[in-house]
Amino acid sequence: MRSEYNLLRMQLPLWMTVLLVSLTLIFGLGGGLIVGSSLTPATNCPESDEVCEEFGVFWQAWELTRENFVEPEAVDPQEMTEGAISGMLDSLGDQGHTRFLSAEDARRWQESLSGEFEGIGAYLNVREDGQAIIVRPIEGSPAEAAGLKAGDIILEVDGESTQGMTVDELAATIRGPQGTEVTLTVIHPGTELPVDIPIERNRIEVPSVTWRMLPNDVALVQLTSFAERSSEEMQQALTEAQAEGAEAVILDLRNNPGGLLNEAVGIAGQFLEEGTPVLIEENRADERTTTTARAGGVALDIPLTVLVNLNTASSAEIVSGAMQDAGRAQVLGVPTIGTGTVLTTFQLEDGARLLLGTSQWRTPSGRLIRETGIEPDIEVVLPPGTQPLSPTDAAELSAEALRESEDTQLAAAFELVQEAAQR
Repeated sequence: MRSEYNLLRMQLPLWMTVLLVSLTLIFGLGGGLIVGSSLTPATNCPESDEVCEEFGVFWQAWELTRENFVEPEAVDPQEMTEGAISGMLDSLGDQGHTRFLSAEDARRWQESLSGEFEGIGAYLNVREDGQAIIVRPIEGSPAEAAGLKAGDIILEVDGESTQGMTVDELAATIRGPQGTEVTLTVIHPGTELPVDIPIERNRIEVPSVTWRMLPNDVALVQLTSFAERSSEEMQQALTEAQAEGAEAVILDLRNNPGGLLNEAVGIAGQFLEEGTPVLIEENRADERTTTTARAGGVALDIPLTVLVNLNTASSAEIVSGAMQDAGRAQVLGVPTIGTGTVLTTFQLEDGARLLLGTSQWRTPSGRLIRETGIEPDIEVVLPPGTQPLSPTDAAELSAEALRESEDTQLAAAFELVQEAAQR
């Protein structure tokens, strides 16, 4: 069953296990050779003769594995099936985006989009080198209170190595019922020695938008994801900020892993005039559809600067690219990750889901973002080991302290947006 909405990946790269089955010739000390017998390909195949013949090899490998693998207990048909599906999707070259979710993973994934769950309260990722990291702790969460930091490398969870885990497996290992405890072994940015951090899980309610007023009437609005109701939260935050005298806005999309496409369009529409192009979707037939901003934006004229970094992904790239192409704001930071496929969800028989990239997106001017990302108008790199300031922390600083902050991206945006407000 096909879902009724498209979405963009909330979790930057996700590495799925690939089922690799091979018939091996084994030479023992006595020069013996074990040769497997051939199997007849399945009949009644609905595909072409060529595809059916190739698929027969899969069943041959399946039967050989099931009947001959040295550890019979390890031969789990469900895990083998899920691994085979994941391997098939991985071959498409859209790793971390197009992917398979088991029924349990699908439940957790849907829960994450609702903005409520039980756990430690942190965004997670697995990098290309296989390192599990904390993208950022959620403000006010048990993870933040325990001392987890953005960029922490997670080595172990309750003594279990994270090596080889996918993002969903990592999340499943860390999450748990409210009141229970989990211990993460991490290496903080700029350090070398691992530390154990025990954290008591709690019920996490995650507002996707937080904001605070900085000196000189600049509102810092942080968007952490594109979840259900994010555009409503953004509209409320912008309305409140302007009611309190905000004369300029910094929109912080750093470490934003993306989310629902319709929320991206809604949030872009808070800053763009009705009818302004937000994105172009391009399907497999090279047909293009342009989506425009809807009416009702509440921050159409206020000076705006957008912050991005390497962990700015998918929906966040749509919004930053739309602001660039419309000339609405300057984008400041470092190039974004380049997650450019639009996912459609398909419900499978047992509750599992297939998240399939059915189209790719371009900025309104036609720039393809997949594997390229958004290039900032002004490139500013954070010093090694420096973490972005949250709105709460930034609001405690004076104007001078902000300008001299180690968060050089926010400091530069603070100066830039004030100059724009004075024009």
